[in-house]
Amino acid sequence: MKKLICCVAALLLSVCSLLAQGKPTAYINAKIIPIVGQPIEQGILLVQNGKITAVGDARTVRLSADVVTVDLAGKVIMPGLVDSHSHAGGGSGADGSSPIQPDVRLLDGINARAASLQRAQAGGITTVNVMPGSGHLDSGQTLYLKLRDGAVKIDDLLIYDKDGNYAGGIKFANGTNPIRAGGGSFPGTRAKSAALVREQFIKAQEYRDKIKKAGKDTTKLPARDLSMEMLSDVLDGKRVVHFHTHRHDDILTVLRLQKEFGFRLVLQHVSEGWKVADEIAKAKVPASIIMIDVPGGKLEAMNLSLTTGAALEKAGAVTGFHTDDSITDSRWFLRSAAMAVRAGMSREKALYGMTMANAIMLDLQARTGSLEPGKDADFIVLSGDPLSVYTHVLQTWVEGKKVFDRADPKDYIIAVGGVGAGDDSDSHTDFHDDELGGGN
Repeated sequence: MKKLICCVAALLLSVCSLLAQGKPTAYINAKIIPIVGQPIEQGILLVQNGKITAVGDARTVRLSADVVTVDLAGKVIMPGLVDSHSHAGGGSGADGSSPIQPDVRLLDGINARAASLQRAQAGGITTVNVMPGSGHLDSGQTLYLKLRDGAVKIDDLLIYDKDGNYAGGIKFANGTNPIRAGGGSFPGTRAKSAALVREQFIKAQEYRDKIKKAGKDTTKLPARDLSMEMLSDVLDGKRVVHFHTHRHDDILTVLRLQKEFGFRLVLQHVSEGWKVADEIAKAKVPASIIMIDVPGGKLEAMNLSLTTGAALEKAGAVTGFHTDDSITDSRWFLRSAAMAVRAGMSREKALYGMTMANAIMLDLQARTGSLEPGKDADFIVLSGDPLSVYTHVLQTWVEGKKVFDRADPKDYIIAVGGVGAGDDSDSHTDFHDDELGGGN
């Protein structure tokens, strides 16, 4: 009987949440930072059916009688953060059998109930590019995820494109990570690393040409090769290459490969990006940087500088940030923008780099990254200025549904740490209260 009552209660809660989704809800009186456009004092964010329908103030947004209002006076609203490089979810990619494995799908090796995904919610992250590791020249296909609640399987977090395909890129790496001493199939030098990548792209070009030449004659098609299929998609621009690279010479090698084969590219890490900022900008390649202000790490990142964001901004490159979680804890992602501003980057571009720039890198700029009508209702409520060390993420909303609430004791533990904060079994398989419950 008790079990039946619990099931009925859960069903009623779900129904209430769905009904609330159909009602227009206005979040009023907060300072709104839309990213695209100027901040709005005492702004109004109007949401319905998981989408943003209006953004403005009392002069520009008219509220009908049926609108539910949530007063967030004294708070700040900005778009949900987009993390362009994370390992939240504990995803595994390629193995030790070969250095280039484009056929490997992170989809088959990630835990949708991992506590690390909830910690990302606590940091205000709503969209994330989850990557396999960087111990290979190509460690496989990445996943772009929306950090929705209620996920019991990875499919519940996937983002789909207009053709029904799940969104994601592909991970490449150079520098010391994929180098193995003693020979074998892995490279022993930086030059050999580049040579192996070239070899595979040339094979993919030949594979693609055979398919085109065969036309409708199936007898002339080459044997199906999943690795070559994926690299052909890369050559055709259907998949973005997310390239782990640190040293300035490694960055230039990546740009050289991109120019040679024409694939779409996002540079990841770019620890020495400040040395070659003009070259990155000239290539029109976006760069996602990691902000680390403590000693240690790998030798090739010893010249990492907090001024890289400012240098890339000055050069005119699209610049974003990432956590590489758990290198930087997802709960402290906003701190990256603050450190970049302290080192000379403009406030506007730093916040843009946490949101819209990263959305562009993931081809999701039409759906997220800014507060604009028609986009997904992905937003966060902050206690104060996003660049202040004293500010907390109070709430995180994905597609109009609350996925994190600092006022909820369970979420508070996730945000600050404590018993249960790292327990994968305590995932958000039930939804938060619907949007009728006001803000903090």
